[in-house]
Amino acid sequence: MKITVIGCGHLGATHAAGMADIGHDVIGVDIDRAKVDVLTTGRAWFHEPELDNLLARTLTSGRLRFTTDLKEAAVHGRVHFLAVGTPGQDDGHYDLSQLTDTARALAPYLFEPCLIVGKSTVSPGTAKELEHLIRSLAPAGDGVEVAWNPEFLREGNAVTDTLTPDRIVLGVASPSAERTLRALYAPITRGHGCPVVVTDRATAEMVKTTANAYLATRISFINAVARMCQAVGANVADLAEAIGHDARIGHQYLAPGLGFGGGCLPKDLRAFAQQARAAEVSPAVDLLASVHDLNLHMRQQAMAMAARALPGGLPGRRIAVWGAAFKPGTDDLRDSPAIALTRDLHTAGAQVTVYDPQAHTEAQRALPEVSHATTALEAATGAELIVVATGWPEFGVIEPDEVAEHVVQRIILDARGVIPDAQWRDAGWSVLRLG
Repeated sequence: MKITVIGCGHLGATHAAGMADIGHDVIGVDIDRAKVDVLTTGRAWFHEPELDNLLARTLTSGRLRFTTDLKEAAVHGRVHFLAVGTPGQDDGHYDLSQLTDTARALAPYLFEPCLIVGKSTVSPGTAKELEHLIRSLAPAGDGVEVAWNPEFLREGNAVTDTLTPDRIVLGVASPSAERTLRALYAPITRGHGCPVVVTDRATAEMVKTTANAYLATRISFINAVARMCQAVGANVADLAEAIGHDARIGHQYLAPGLGFGGGCLPKDLRAFAQQARAAEVSPAVDLLASVHDLNLHMRQQAMAMAARALPGGLPGRRIAVWGAAFKPGTDDLRDSPAIALTRDLHTAGAQVTVYDPQAHTEAQRALPEVSHATTALEAATGAELIVVATGWPEFGVIEPDEVAEHVVQRIILDARGVIPDAQWRDAGWSVLRLG
């Protein structure tokens, strides 16, 4: 099929390359010329494992190209994916301005019947309103239909999640839209038996927000349990291992730590809470507020533990922070607990040096007030405390004896559960964990 993907960020660039890889003829569109120029070279303008290989392969095949020309893309495509940003606002609503601006810009070039497919995370009712807007502006009029196909990409696993998703959700208003999308995704669904859930548009619009609100709740739940374990002298890691063997529970997202961040979970949790308030479902509002508060509390707990670990408090103390990205596998700093904790440590008077194996440049821009290192050992040099704030695997394999040669005191606060406790304690370290 001839496809356009409008918006070439973390979602759009990956989706465009993935659709080209399964055989479609794809044009990716973005208003940012610099991003388009980078993508055209076969590289992403952000870090995502395996994406550069996928871009290079599909660009070479001739099935993928990028442009800033929306008219060219509109004429090319019969299916137009909308993958622009919908950032969260302070009141919990999504900012849909990029989405509506794109619809207004695209509509005048829609001379033939086509299907517009939203992938951005939105509130229920957006597809219906967008369809009304586009039909009022497009020469094709009622020949334009809008469907919703939410994305479930995990940063650091986006390529895998695109080519071998665990489900595809189609929110459609007609059998023809369903047929088109089933045919479009057939190379994926035939390839590994991916389930397809077909539903109405409003339900599809809620799926991503609901999933992320649940994951956020699960993370905050195990952090609440960690606090309880700390209070009674129990081991939360062993407890999580035990309950995770229950098939109804599983082990995923049961690692206590600094909490969640990124561009999706925090904003989707706030959006879900806003939708609950609008529907006057007060128990849901209370639950989600507790999830949010507990997530922020984990950062406060880490600060308190850091202060207790250093007699005399934090002012003037030298602290190494390992990690800046909100999670391993990405250079994304959006709503990163590691960034928030680093700022708090600096505000409290500590002399902080940060190291992140992938987000070094981004961390320098976000935290100009602190020092930055290019290796974990460099960051640790002269430190009185090391804080592991992002769960990069490399931190779990660093030799504690080697680190000991660089620090002033052998104290490490592992806020992500990646340090092998016994090995570090045997090397004379004081190992602290949340919970």
